Amino acid sequence: MDDALFGSPPVEVAPGAVHLPGWLTAAAQADLVRRCRDWARGPAGMRRHTMPRGGVMSVRMASLGWHWQPYSYTRTLPDGTPVQPFPALLGDLAARAVADAYGAPPAPGADPYDVALVNFYDADARMGMHQDRDELSREPVVSLSLGDTCVFRFGNTETRTRPHTDVELRSGDLFVFGGPSRMAYHGVPRTRPGTAPPELGLDGRLNITVRASGLRG
Repeated sequence: MDDALFGSPPVEVAPGAVHLPGWLTAAAQADLVRRCRDWARGPAGMRRHTMPRGGVMSVRMASLGWHWQPYSYTRTLPDGTPVQPFPALLGDLAARAVADAYGAPPAPGADPYDVALVNFYDADARMGMHQDRDELSREPVVSLSLGDTCVFRFGNTETRTRPHTDVELRSGDLFVFGGPSRMAYHGVPRTRPGTAPPELGLDGRLNITVRASGLRG
């Protein structure tokens, strides 16, 4: 997992929002896909969350470190099942991602990365425009893409509507957003089925977002 590709330079989409195409090697992607399958088989598994107004998310999700549900984090699932532990490997990847995106590692004393959401998109799944605002910490969000290509819509911090920028995220891409863009609205209006690298054996898209919750206990 120490081998990252640097063939494409970072692209600043907005201040503090950086896209690094091809950041993960094919071997690193395959390793993460295998781990995601293990996490999906864990005690909690993957689930579609019901939103407060009754709608059900089309994306299936597994939580690591802390269990996310709209709109809070807990240490256990609603039925009392403990959340799966946060893998140290993802913390290491997040630290490297921040260093590569911004040219400097996380500052001393920064909140540790301690939660990851593993999202699975089938051909019909979408993610509406939203802010990642349930964390107490405002450390950058680290997003890794595996499998099918998606259109990632990165907006502004004030509204779900324009202005926004559509970015094509392919398997192995990294996207980091923090600083003035930490609270930007973002979403996935569509995926492109059948675009995953064949060697991954993945039908759909996996997205791993790694965050610092800022929570204790």
